Amino acid sequence: MASSADLGKRLENYVSDLIRVGRYNSRSEVLREGVRLVEEREKRLAVLDAAIERSLADADAGRIKPISEVASRLAAKYERMAEDAGK
Repeated sequence: MASSADLGKRLENYVSDLIRVGRYNSRSEVLREGVRLVEEREKRLAVLDAAIERSLADADAGRIKPISEVASRLAAKYERMAEDAGK
């Protein structure tokens, strides 16, 4: 399926520069790479959105701990790690 894309002058110039210096061999290569990067970002955002939804569901269900409890537990953990590293 052929497609065309109007990137505007600034991006068209940038694509041309990438090809000129040999970073890419064609406009299509640049655009494919760009779409692959967008796809990866969208996948990461979907994972993040799912994690946020799970966290909100946990909070709504009361499955939370006060930050002071978590901070104390982490501080103790890292103090033990520092002590063990110093031995």
